[in-house]
Amino acid sequence: MGNEMKMGQFLKSLSDFFFTYETPRQVVVRNKKVGVVCRLIQVGVFAYIIGWVFIYEKGYQSKEYGVSSVFTKVKGVGYAKGEHWESVLDGADYVFPPQGEPSFVVMTNYIITEGQKRGSCPEHPRKSNCSSDADCEKGSFKRRMTGECDPIVKTCRVLAWCPVEDDYNIPDPALLLSAENFTLFIKNTVTFPDFGVTRSNLVNEGSKTKLSKCLYHKTHAPLCPIFRLGDLIKQSGFDFKLIARVGGAIGVIIEWTCNFDFDVKYCKPVYSFHGLYGNYEEKDQEPVGYNFRHAIYHTVDNVQTRTLKKIFGIRIDIIVEALGRKFDVIPTVTAIGSGVGIFGVVTIVCDLVLLHLLPKRKFYKDMKFKSAPPVNGQQDQAQDQDQAQDQDEDVDSEGCGTEIDESKGQRRKHRRT
Repeated sequence: MGNEMKMGQFLKSLSDFFFTYETPRQVVVRNKKVGVVCRLIQVGVFAYIIGWVFIYEKGYQSKEYGVSSVFTKVKGVGYAKGEHWESVLDGADYVFPPQGEPSFVVMTNYIITEGQKRGSCPEHPRKSNCSSDADCEKGSFKRRMTGECDPIVKTCRVLAWCPVEDDYNIPDPALLLSAENFTLFIKNTVTFPDFGVTRSNLVNEGSKTKLSKCLYHKTHAPLCPIFRLGDLIKQSGFDFKLIARVGGAIGVIIEWTCNFDFDVKYCKPVYSFHGLYGNYEEKDQEPVGYNFRHAIYHTVDNVQTRTLKKIFGIRIDIIVEALGRKFDVIPTVTAIGSGVGIFGVVTIVCDLVLLHLLPKRKFYKDMKFKSAPPVNGQQDQAQDQDQAQDQDEDVDSEGCGTEIDESKGQRRKHRRT
């Protein structure tokens, strides 16, 4: 018996699912709280669509990230002087690599170890100190030890390029402080294939004569592609003398933000400069330098020798960010459609307040949810009760809504036009 009842309920539910249709019923509720909540949410959604989607995010435009190429050149004559020597350097001496890459190093300080040959020699006095051969384990430590203690220097002998490098005493001040006046030329081209646009950072500076004489200034010459190295370091937040001594890394950001709904001549680069790690003047950050070693090999009396140079320099990375936008129907329609869909949140929130939070929620539920009689005129018990409850509501064939006036607690009909 119980199984038959369950089966009957299942079949009735299945029948209701396939053979019933639900349509929204519009009920006008005169309630100040619900009305205010509704209008506030509508204003918020409208402000989001207009302010955020269309104005800030530019949802009516399609976007494309540009393809970029960068060429660089550093110019200037450097002068370095030691205790018993002096030297003049040009771009071929202080730029690594010299091919005009978007990432390169400008040498500002260095330590030279000349005449190195492969062989056996005592380690640096600050490393591998010893008093006898027993203190020098053969084959250990960073360099390969011979197992012998040098009786004069009192350090373990090693197999290495001899004499070993002494890089503990970094020249101070930096040997190449004249690098502050070097100039950096940046040639940048960006292409937006989908929009068929190519732009260069040289277009807006006019003739070559004018270009060769300009020097970048944030206010007076913001489009000039020639930068003084000292100004670049200063705008990155570093002190040139400090960074020149032990090296550092600087990022040059070239930002292209182009709106191709206007003339392409308004598509111009904006330059900014950033230190890529801690400032030496900030006590809460560990000062991190930048250095590498470079060797020049030559042969003397059929013996290969080399001059080793430990280079401290300013690493410069050119970073290009290019974004182009243009009006497109598809993203515009998509943005409008999603905005219209968000307005559905208003109905959900107001129904939640109306049907679950207000004191007269049962009354509102009865007014909102109604069941129409079947077409054949047969009505079940629940539908008879609904019809008896709404005897005063004669909904004619033209369609009438129900208006609820909460202040009087009564319902009245009104015809929709």
